[in-house]
Amino acid sequence: MNYFVLFVFPLVLVCTSAFLPYKQVLQHSRIRGRQHGPNVCAMQQIMGSNKKYFTNCKQWYHRKICGKPTVIRYECCPGYSRVQGEKGCPVALPIDNIYNTLGNVGSSTTQLYSDRAKLRPEIEGPGTFTIFAPSNEAWASLPQEIIDALVSNVNIELLNALHYHMVDRRILTDELRHGATLPSMYQDLNIYIHHYSNGIVTVNCARIMMADHLATNGVVHVIDKVITAFTNTIQDTLDVDDNFQQLRAAVAAAGLEEMLSQDGEYTLFAPTDEAFKKIPPATLNRILGDPEALKSLLNYHILNKIQCAEAIISGAPMETLEGSSLEVGCDGNSHTINGKKIITNKDLLTTNGVIHTIDELLIPDSAKTLLELTKKPGVTKIGDLFKQAGLTSYLEGKELLTLLAPQDVAFTEVSTVMNEDVRNLLLSHIVKDQLSSKYLYHGQLLETLNGKKLRVFVYRNALCVENSCIAAHDRRGRYGSMMIMDKILTPPVATVMDILKADDRFSMLVGAIQTAGLTETLNRPGTFTIFAPTNEAILTLPNRERNRIVGDPSLLKYHITEQILVSGGAASQIVLLKSLHGAKLEVGTKRHVLHVNKFPVIESDLMATNGVIHAINQVLQPSATRQSESQNGMEISSDDILRFGVSPAKVPRPRIRKVRGAILQKSK
Repeated sequence: MNYFVLFVFPLVLVCTSAFLPYKQVLQHSRIRGRQHGPNVCAMQQIMGSNKKYFTNCKQWYHRKICGKPTVIRYECCPGYSRVQGEKGCPVALPIDNIYNTLGNVGSSTTQLYSDRAKLRPEIEGPGTFTIFAPSNEAWASLPQEIIDALVSNVNIELLNALHYHMVDRRILTDELRHGATLPSMYQDLNIYIHHYSNGIVTVNCARIMMADHLATNGVVHVIDKVITAFTNTIQDTLDVDDNFQQLRAAVAAAGLEEMLSQDGEYTLFAPTDEAFKKIPPATLNRILGDPEALKSLLNYHILNKIQCAEAIISGAPMETLEGSSLEVGCDGNSHTINGKKIITNKDLLTTNGVIHTIDELLIPDSAKTLLELTKKPGVTKIGDLFKQAGLTSYLEGKELLTLLAPQDVAFTEVSTVMNEDVRNLLLSHIVKDQLSSKYLYHGQLLETLNGKKLRVFVYRNALCVENSCIAAHDRRGRYGSMMIMDKILTPPVATVMDILKADDRFSMLVGAIQTAGLTETLNRPGTFTIFAPTNEAILTLPNRERNRIVGDPSLLKYHITEQILVSGGAASQIVLLKSLHGAKLEVGTKRHVLHVNKFPVIESDLMATNGVIHAINQVLQPSATRQSESQNGMEISSDDILRFGVSPAKVPRPRIRKVRGAILQKSK
């Protein structure tokens, strides 16, 4: 056991340490690899590619990067090598000058171009430098015309390109802070560093593959791309690229040109003109003609940070300037937004951010009409019904409204043949004013478009409007909000007594209520919950018990509480309701069916103006335990203890002493 604790503790320490993320990931890789000997690092390689990553906690257990399976490779950690006959990587590599180090770390092409550009004497001689050296594969991936341009012009272009990869001092990964800029050795033009929480470090959005290869005159970091200098802003890029004419006009109309021209750190997911053409003209014209909706639309495409594509190895929500989030991720070599492969060109760098070109316009909820919000999968049926009813004007106008939208599954067992009753029911699902569920409170009344008053019920695990409870987060549109509900709303139209009278199943219960003198109670304003036994339930009772329900008001009162509990309010928990009798009812849900005292409710949520009715095929009997709990200090008779087997240990001591003599007397 002690050995196990010693083994796990370093892993916990690595995953939570205060080191910079790159060092944390490197240390985690060392720990995972140490079973193979000293200075061995565990690397995860994406199957079918040459891309390798030091492994972090999450990747290690998931064994996936960008949704693709990985294989574990055990390699020497940076700065170490193997020796024949020895386990692991016990030999520290000798330190040489930068020129020779380039050949040892997989960047021999950079070494070759250093010769051609007459850079070799500089990186062999005295001085201290950091070079971000493109790997051989990075050079090979450049188009031939670019290579030809670099090596022409008496090699000055190649020298300038190499100098842009260099800084005139030694900089290890400990100093490569997120958002840092380093003046390069080419006209002091900046190199942009980003150090992400997953341990990936980028240089102008090129990933550092192997870091901290020390040299006698500096350090070499191997990167996966050839980087180039730039001086343009995001706005400058939009101004000169003909693919962004529509975006450029929209940015100008929304007054965002100044922001995209100033200093900052932004990521712009830039829709092309073709992306704008995919939007229905009516929708696009509506947004372009509404300054607030247009600004929301554009801000939904902008992050207030620089997110390089190479630093994305799994999906993650990223907050936009609009306020809501985009799910930015990857799928193999493709990058995704909200699960779609719509990024067509990535990592277009500027001095104030990065641009990723997308071929689909992203429309946030805040720029949508209520009708457009209903196109979300899972709530499309309500929108279709409004179209069939000819009521879409309510969902497309500028009036502030809230749509209580039942999920599609709520309509599976309900007839939606269009008639006036259905139209009226649809209007009962639209509440005046644009509301947010986080501001709803218990007992609040919401007025619908057709004049109905809907009650709000707040429970520990549910927030409900009448019989329907909120099933997902609100969606807030331009003028209206949509609350996604789990059921079709049934606005109340009568009292609980009127509903019972109108339903033949409860005729015997109604007679008992009238005999007991409870009619007036159940007709007055209130907040009743009635667990209503059907005629069938009463008829199954022996004659004596049947007569008792008619002649014993206390038994009837055990079926009634003075607080409204709809079925959704008892989901995933047990609720104790105090009845008018005084004893408590135990209400809960089992396999999505409401139960009371462990008996199933055969029909729930018959909504009334003064409460709710749940139909049951059982007459409920208050148990001795429930009676004693509700009596809270009332006398417990010896008859109760003998008849129901109440344990004396559960009875307060003064009452135990009081009834002990009676118990002994009966036992004689």
